[in-house]
Amino acid sequence: MSLAEQLKARIAAEGPIGVDDYMAAANAHYYATRDPLGAGGDFTTAPEIHQMFGELVGAALADVWRRAGKPSDAAYAELGPGRGTLASDALRVMRRAGFEGEVHLVENSPALRAAQRVLIPEARFHDEIGDLPPVPLLLAANEFFDALSVKQWVGDIERRVDVVDSRLAFTVDGPIHEVSPVRDEAAKQLAGYLVANGGAAIIIDYGYAGGEQGDTLQAVRGHRFADPLEASGEQDLTAHVDFAALANAARSGRASASNIVSQGSWLETLGIGARAMSLAAKNPADTESIAAARRRLCDEGQMGRLFKVMALTGKGWPAVAGFGPLP
Repeated sequence: MSLAEQLKARIAAEGPIGVDDYMAAANAHYYATRDPLGAGGDFTTAPEIHQMFGELVGAALADVWRRAGKPSDAAYAELGPGRGTLASDALRVMRRAGFEGEVHLVENSPALRAAQRVLIPEARFHDEIGDLPPVPLLLAANEFFDALSVKQWVGDIERRVDVVDSRLAFTVDGPIHEVSPVRDEAAKQLAGYLVANGGAAIIIDYGYAGGEQGDTLQAVRGHRFADPLEASGEQDLTAHVDFAALANAARSGRASASNIVSQGSWLETLGIGARAMSLAAKNPADTESIAAARRRLCDEGQMGRLFKVMALTGKGWPAVAGFGPLP
């Protein structure tokens, strides 16, 4: 029985389900059954575009670790590490800076864990944030929070998913307001780790810094947008991340939250231009592909503006580079 048929049977037995329940069930099935990344998959993330992305994340984490006094028990951690490309590129830079800590990956997908083991054989795997070790964390979360489920409301009415004429359909339409208790709880839990044990986290995702955005639930299949209620569990479901809400949740857990900046401005501030020039000097035949990757990662019309970056730090830890002074 397909997931869509399972959901219809559940709705017949229990009544309409929340958008958050639908999204969680669909994504759990989706990620458990495939590697969704790359040209042959459904979408491409920044680490897969070019090594410069992961290298700069690693440089930022290595820098904050050094300024924190190089704690020897610090560990690299990543939430939703994809194929392990970001971890591999970041750790290459961090190892050169003297970091020798363990690697901990929070990943539920068997297919993606298999890919991660190839690139990072020393990694230890965890199912949840709460399973991470009680040590200072140097953590990255790239396109992790967007896949966590959202609730949708039209006024005071919760939008749900029902079955109409044998098809899945929303129970109500109109101006949408989205909230994500699951994201808020994850941010608060991560903040608790950083406050209790020290460390820093860099969160990168597509979304907005604040302000109501309406309905942002979307499905992607074969690198194209699709109907979120079609092919349940066979396509990637995401919603834009409210970074202001994440920051508030983290602060409620007593962590420090940085300014929220665009991915493009953050990468340029950290020196992606200089890194691109260095790589091109060593590999002249790749000059154009390197420049194209930089444009894709940084230009406002591509990933540069839509994707946002925020850092969280534990008590006593220095601020992560690239965010400017707090207002």
